[in-house]
Amino acid sequence: MATHQTDQVEKTSEVTSNSTPDKEIAKPSGACCLQGTLHDGKPRGTTTTVAGIETYVVEPAKDKANGHVVLYFPDVWGFFNNGFLVMDGFADAGFLTLGLDYFRGDPVWKHRQNRDDTTTDPVFDFDVWKDKHIEFSDEAVPRWMAEVKEKYGKAGTKFACVGYCYGAPYVCESLAKGGICSAGAFAHPAFLKESHFYNLEKIDHTFPNDFRNRAVDIMQAEKKVFQVQLFQGVEHGFALRGNIDNPYERYTKEQSLTSIAAWFNFWLSQ
Repeated sequence: MATHQTDQVEKTSEVTSNSTPDKEIAKPSGACCLQGTLHDGKPRGTTTTVAGIETYVVEPAKDKANGHVVLYFPDVWGFFNNGFLVMDGFADAGFLTLGLDYFRGDPVWKHRQNRDDTTTDPVFDFDVWKDKHIEFSDEAVPRWMAEVKEKYGKAGTKFACVGYCYGAPYVCESLAKGGICSAGAFAHPAFLKESHFYNLEKIDHTFPNDFRNRAVDIMQAEKKVFQVQLFQGVEHGFALRGNIDNPYERYTKEQSLTSIAAWFNFWLSQ
């Protein structure tokens, strides 16, 4: 899902497969990821265990079910009310929706309530926290998806995926060769490299000026099918943690979810 993305810094790292520089297009999660507003509402899904990982599952109404599945990759806030309500929104659009807690009960909000909070956990080291969870997530996501496919996939079932911030790379990987998803989307992404876009095999509904344009250049050159949606003046995290008492922020959040669901509906119906 394309967004107005803020405060990105380009860096380079080496690609292990060919030693050519793999430039970062979206930098790692930072202080901007700690801001946000909690939303009211009662989630209607349930939790279960898939591949040993706590998983939120929410089913569509029987008269709206389209037979397809959306996989949800959370931002650093992990399992929290806003995320549950967004997953409920995809279920309202007809999709069986599942999200995994790759933070294993240790989301960032247990350590920082906002970017200025230094009292909740005075010794919290965000970089150490990220490194720990990335190591687990990278290993856990593929086996979680494999078990989801085995357990919830049926004849005719297609899979789509959506990721926010920290979850964006897993969307791209799910759309690369060997991935199970036919369509994907992300909002306010982090941790993306050029290779994520070169490796896309399937469809991505996709993001900030120089870096976003670079991603678009890659996808155009590689003849990927994609869509970009931009909202002016929104903060990082708007699609999950925007202030819904602000009419414009509420509008952008709702439009983000609605347009992603429409994108999925179109491509999974093909």
